[in-house]
Amino acid sequence: MNERPRASTDRNVSRETSGRRDKPSRAREGSSARHGRGEATREAEVDPRTLAGAIELAAQVIDQVVAGHNALEHYHALRAAHPVTEPGAWGRVRDLAWSALRDYGWGRWVLARLAPRGVPEPVLAPLLVALSALRDGPRDAHALTHQSVSCVRLRQERLAGFANALLRTFLREREALHPEALAEAARASASVPASMPEVQDAAVAHFRHPRWWIDKVRAQHPLDWERILHAGNTHPPMGLRLNRRRIDEAEALARFAAAGIAVRRAGPMALLLERPMPVAKVPGIAEGWVSPQDVGAQFAARLLAPLDGERVLDACAAPGGKSAHLLELADIELTAVDVEETRLAPLRRALARLGVAAKVLRGDARHPARWWDGRPFDAILADVPCSGSGVARRHPDIKWLRRTEDVAGFARQQREILDGLWPLLKPGGRLLYATCSIFAEENEEQVRVFVKRHRDARLVPLDGERETLALLPDETHDGFFYALLRKTA
Repeated sequence: MNERPRASTDRNVSRETSGRRDKPSRAREGSSARHGRGEATREAEVDPRTLAGAIELAAQVIDQVVAGHNALEHYHALRAAHPVTEPGAWGRVRDLAWSALRDYGWGRWVLARLAPRGVPEPVLAPLLVALSALRDGPRDAHALTHQSVSCVRLRQERLAGFANALLRTFLREREALHPEALAEAARASASVPASMPEVQDAAVAHFRHPRWWIDKVRAQHPLDWERILHAGNTHPPMGLRLNRRRIDEAEALARFAAAGIAVRRAGPMALLLERPMPVAKVPGIAEGWVSPQDVGAQFAARLLAPLDGERVLDACAAPGGKSAHLLELADIELTAVDVEETRLAPLRRALARLGVAAKVLRGDARHPARWWDGRPFDAILADVPCSGSGVARRHPDIKWLRRTEDVAGFARQQREILDGLWPLLKPGGRLLYATCSIFAEENEEQVRVFVKRHRDARLVPLDGERETLALLPDETHDGFFYALLRKTA
């Protein structure tokens, strides 16, 4: 039985975040999760409105991730195929699945302690969902345990007793097995090279990240590594971007107050909901005066600072949040490009909702000769594909599907994109390089090597002093990196 999910072929991750994943990765072709049930249960026969149904459907998402697939894609596929459409029911499914994925490293550690001879694969996913839901001792622990065992019974009846005994043992020993009880052992483990399987590593259990990820963050962020890892296990904040063409900040704050929705200011025309809520219920979404966008993602358009009349390229534009923001800030001639046709549909919808227009093209930023009309741009936004390490709490399957060698692969792709786009920029023009990564190979190191390679590239200080801007994930925003480059000749 695998200790970690099998590697995914995911090569893209969303930078626009609103509680949903906007740039879904491609699941590995020709592979599917194995539920291993004695008698297969069709998804449509599982009712997400019941606790047992929500646990089973969440477990099916975990099955897919263990098989190397993208969590959000399977979650949406389940919703699309199911006759039950109530958003509230599916919200519970998603909460259970995403929490189990955030806790995956800890859950595997607990199972290794309580079942040292191994856990049969058919019941691995429902047990991971149950352990995560029971982690903090909820009031409905008895119901959660009972319904989780019912899910195991549907998958393989003979294993129901095993699951029941394991979960009840966990409830008796919960405090000693809680992630926070492992803090001292975790720090001791993280301070020396890894010497044991991840399912036995207290650092993986406590910090709830793969060991290679822990080691990389600790080495690259020696002062902030614990805070970064802990932030990666929290529920993400929900940021909102106000459309300056349709509303001012004071009026927006008054409208939220009138609706009884608590928000706070988080930057220029940026708000943060005190409690996240379904996007469809946010006032002003349909009218286009507000859009869901992480507060950290909103830095991109502001740092590029488009001016009226400029010709601007958004080179990795889908799903369109940053393109829309650029068009809200200035009257520009915008070209929005993305590599896959399926990603252009949400981009067009985002622009249409706000009543703004751009030239939308399918194209690979690494090979602009195939789509560029030959007219240079005043400004380029290169929001490149990356590891997504800065948004892992929003897409927790990233932590377990990524491998250390993937970071080098992303860095190579980013280098090709930068080299492909640089000739499209006018002399004196500017290019904003952006990632949602916290890894140096994709950020500072990438920019440093680019400037060495291109003698006509100069870093423009941000905020008047910093050459680059690294936003680490916290209670306000996800993790992002920005560097502004100017072409000198």
